Amino acid sequence: MSSYRPLHEGWTVTAVSSTGQLRPVVAGVPAAVPGCVHTDLLAAGLIEDPYVDDNETRLTWIGRTAWSYETVFTWDGTDDERADLVCEGLDTAATVTLNGVELGRTANMHRSYRFSVRHLLREGDNTLKVLFEPPYEYAEARRAALGDRPGAYEQPFPFIRKMACNFGWDWGPTLVTSGIWRPIGIRTWSGARLAEVRPLVTLEESDGAVNGRVEVHVTADRAAEGPLTLTASVAGVTETVRLDAGRRTGVVALTVPAPELWWPRGHGGQPLYDLTVRLGDDEWTGRIGFRSIELDRTDGAFTLVVNGRPVFVRGFNWIPEDTFPSRLTRERVAERFAQAAGAGANLLRVWGGGLYESEDFYDLADETGLLVWQDFPFACAAYPEEEPFRGEVEAEAREHVARLARHPSLALWCGNNENIWGLADWDWRDDLHGRTWGGGFYYDLLPRIVAELDPTRPYWPGTPYSGAPDLPPNDPSRGTAHIWTVWNTHDYTDYAAYTPRFVAEFGFQGPPAYATLRAAVTDEPLTPASPGVAHHQKAVDGNLKLLRGLGDHLPAPEGFDDWHYYTQVNQARAVTFALERFRALAPYCMGTIVWQLNDCWPVTSWAAVDGGGRLKPLWHAVRHAYADRLLTFQDDAVAVVNDSDEPWSGELSVVRLTLSGEPLAKERLAVEVPARGTASVALPAALLTPDDPAREVLTATLDGVRALRFPSEDPAMDYPEAEMDTVVERTAEGLRVAVTARTVVRELALFPDRLDPRATVDDQLVTLLPGETAVFHVTGGSPDPDALVRHPVLRCVNEPRR
Repeated sequence: MSSYRPLHEGWTVTAVSSTGQLRPVVAGVPAAVPGCVHTDLLAAGLIEDPYVDDNETRLTWIGRTAWSYETVFTWDGTDDERADLVCEGLDTAATVTLNGVELGRTANMHRSYRFSVRHLLREGDNTLKVLFEPPYEYAEARRAALGDRPGAYEQPFPFIRKMACNFGWDWGPTLVTSGIWRPIGIRTWSGARLAEVRPLVTLEESDGAVNGRVEVHVTADRAAEGPLTLTASVAGVTETVRLDAGRRTGVVALTVPAPELWWPRGHGGQPLYDLTVRLGDDEWTGRIGFRSIELDRTDGAFTLVVNGRPVFVRGFNWIPEDTFPSRLTRERVAERFAQAAGAGANLLRVWGGGLYESEDFYDLADETGLLVWQDFPFACAAYPEEEPFRGEVEAEAREHVARLARHPSLALWCGNNENIWGLADWDWRDDLHGRTWGGGFYYDLLPRIVAELDPTRPYWPGTPYSGAPDLPPNDPSRGTAHIWTVWNTHDYTDYAAYTPRFVAEFGFQGPPAYATLRAAVTDEPLTPASPGVAHHQKAVDGNLKLLRGLGDHLPAPEGFDDWHYYTQVNQARAVTFALERFRALAPYCMGTIVWQLNDCWPVTSWAAVDGGGRLKPLWHAVRHAYADRLLTFQDDAVAVVNDSDEPWSGELSVVRLTLSGEPLAKERLAVEVPARGTASVALPAALLTPDDPAREVLTATLDGVRALRFPSEDPAMDYPEAEMDTVVERTAEGLRVAVTARTVVRELALFPDRLDPRATVDDQLVTLLPGETAVFHVTGGSPDPDALVRHPVLRCVNEPRR
């Protein structure tokens, strides 16, 4: 049997080069492994928190410094024939030495490395060193050698195989890391070991039954050349094959009669089966799920089909959860997954400027039924295809395609983010001067690797992409589209001008929760333009776009509290407008992936869950717009969206009301929508034509699901000043806040984190008609019950002006 010894203790880190910048002396500082330089210096008190105020700007020297990590460990010897140093993640260009002997050099954060070390280990003390080159120096040297490439940012991230957003993004800080970011240790073994286990799972019909087939592809490392026995077991089925002397690869095929099928959430359960593979004394275990996945591209469509069923994707884009990913725990990933699922999502897209995520990430996706769209890590730039990059890209792709093959949640491999679009529409060709840009990766190398190692899954060259290299890549009528006219230049009502097949990116900005912003910004007073708030806005002209985006939709803000509330409301409305529009187009449109679920630090951004893990009003709006059953006013009709397994039928009640609640016109319309279907119910002119657009509201209701349409934008509405009765009661879980409207109350929101950073609320942005009651549940912390129902904690659009 093999054994593993982690080497995570006793590390120190030392700065071994000078940048000419003022910096603290760093010599023999205790280091956490896994970790990175920034977190080590922070723990030692040598730098201020990079996430607070503008501290980030004084830490650029870290990415321009060489760093030496060193530990001494004792070794008692081993009877095993082999001993390997296993480095699961080194960030990034490093030289690894053991007892003064160089083991090898690395140049890829996205890969693992294994070095044979038995001959170098000695009983007693052993010294292990990892010397990291300055990331900037490495990347800039290769840029100088190969020629610059165009991209969205001036930073040299295309010239180093490292998390691109380390170099800053329009939502992220520029904090260029170095360190041993994933586990490191020594594995000893004899005879043979399982170097790679790659289960390929498919479904096959036989005599009217659906059976599961598992082909377990195995690669062995050998210390001896004799014959070996390879065994695989799953769901009570066991098969064995013999590997002849010297042979290093083998395949075990198993057929599982009528297994329970794995489904994305909302479509069925997520049964998982333990697969055990043995080679001699070595054993591998992992969970698999039985399901099929296909990509239907008929007539320009982009439809994921799971177990033969087309799935409307309700997704979020996922960026690295922390700028320092070694801090990410399974519990934190599970919290984000619960938030994604709680908002109604069934897919996460792992964006190409980040990482191949951890085993915890994909295991949790399997368990929760969240499909994973995995970008290869290329984003927003032309990338060189010459060596050493081609070899590094091939090695990382082979490793991760094989590593992730067992996960039923993994639905799609995608070649890149926006690089094909950049070449076509961002004037890159003029700047390339014939140099390589990455096309050889996206159109040749990566699809060949996926086809070779995991033909059970579809591959898509990039996003946006229309299905062929000679087509305009961001054509909404084909393949996947990104919509960034809204936010950058156009009002969110411009979403109505799009009729897409699948939208892989779109979104609108809003600030984080008050408690998240306040913890990261020490400005006094706090204003929309104060230095810390401005620093935590990374988008070009971001705060100007926030104000411009309010347009005619909401009143002009007066002070920070208005700015914070209105821009959050506007973010929620913009994304809701898009989601309702695109869901109503199903099955022509078969997917929406909101940019974005999460943040990597406290920042004003497109996220639904901010950098403190708090839910923004946007999250609550998406939960409504991603509900299985949805009513939405679209043009002169009510769209009835039924993304459930049961038909939805009944009488749709549509009423035109005064703001005081008096009916002016009403209709009851019979509707019947099939499972996983949509319908459009045309409305008569009596409902569509208001007598007074400033004093009316149109409602549509079916089985407790409601949609509202106000004929005019809020500043043009003649709302009465909101009047409401509030009752706050203590419960075993926290506080129950009941709000009963005496007038119309528009976009009622409760922000308990303004009183206690630990406090959360279960709903936001509720519009009440006269006589209606909303109940909010506040949990966590100890917020003042009286202050919960006062400004600025309790807000609505038509509150009395102050």
